Amino acid sequence: MTHTEQVIANALAAVAASKAERERDAERRKRVFGNIEIGRPLPVVKGQQLSLDLH
Repeated sequence: MTHTEQVIANALAAVAASKAERERDAERRKRVFGNIEIGRPLPVVKGQQLSLDLH
């Protein structure tokens, strides 16, 4: 195997390892964050002035 072929093989191996790691991380995030329940959305306040005491 020539040096060029070795460099290309190493680059392809690095890309494959990176892709596998990214897929593992995505699966882990799906497991961890998939179980989190999101609460009800906050009510939207329309047309109401909120008072702020700035003293």
